[in-house]
Amino acid sequence: MREDIAFESDGTTLRGWLYLPEGAAPFPAVVLTHGFGAVKEQYTDLVAESLAAAGFAALLYDHPNFGASDGLPRQEIDPWAQIAGYRNAITYLHTRPEVAHDRIGVFGTSYSGGHVLVVGAIDRRVKAVYAQVPVISGGTSLSRFINSEALQGVREMFAADRLARFQGAEPGLIPLITEEPGQMAALADRETYAWYQTIEPERLATWRNEVTVRSVELLSAYEPVDYIARISPTPLLMVVAQHDILTHSDLAFAAYERALHPKRLATLPGGHFTVYGKEFANTQTLMTDFFRGHLAR
Repeated sequence: MREDIAFESDGTTLRGWLYLPEGAAPFPAVVLTHGFGAVKEQYTDLVAESLAAAGFAALLYDHPNFGASDGLPRQEIDPWAQIAGYRNAITYLHTRPEVAHDRIGVFGTSYSGGHVLVVGAIDRRVKAVYAQVPVISGGTSLSRFINSEALQGVREMFAADRLARFQGAEPGLIPLITEEPGQMAALADRETYAWYQTIEPERLATWRNEVTVRSVELLSAYEPVDYIARISPTPLLMVVAQHDILTHSDLAFAAYERALHPKRLATLPGGHFTVYGKEFANTQTLMTDFFRGHLAR
């Protein structure tokens, strides 16, 4: 059963769906959201359905400023507002009698894969953390995509946008993805563009191909790796694609070494988007087995 839900997160109404499994409540539960610039219909709903079929309540929602959720400025990706969304989603689940309040886990993928590392470290209500192809270091990833000469120009763009906002202008916007190599975009790599071309149009009904300039500036200062050693004693499963050039496999492997037990690393063939494609079924098995092991009774 899927129910439309809404909850408040630091003054912003976030909207999504609560999936409830068949059987006798209360159920263990998982909170999940999508990654950078994405909306809940971009296959995360299939993850939620998989969880519900395995006996979990699954709370899936759009991040602040995106999709069905409220929030201004639209299309602004603030990692700390998104982390607050996770924590307020957990609080919302504590109001639901169908949910076992002491058995709640978090799922994150790509950008939200970094978020769950932070949430797991700072919120002890979380009993299991699943992070796939996670952002580890926003600053390092950005510097790998942009050479030092171009990076200076990007920093000047950040400063100009800050000044314009300060003077009352609307937030600057740039494309999230671009067809033209070399054109300015938040995610200008060819792999991300190619993946978006595989998504059915109906799954992009609320998606917009733009983000604020400040979204990229916030990414450049976001370092989930700083929190990873603090997740313990909460169990962690990190799923890494061996040839991930978007969030970078080597950063994930190095971060995993910094995590404390209990922890587990699973590696998959392919690049960043394999978790939504060829390895999707495999990731669903890894995920459900992990949550069963740590949330089920």
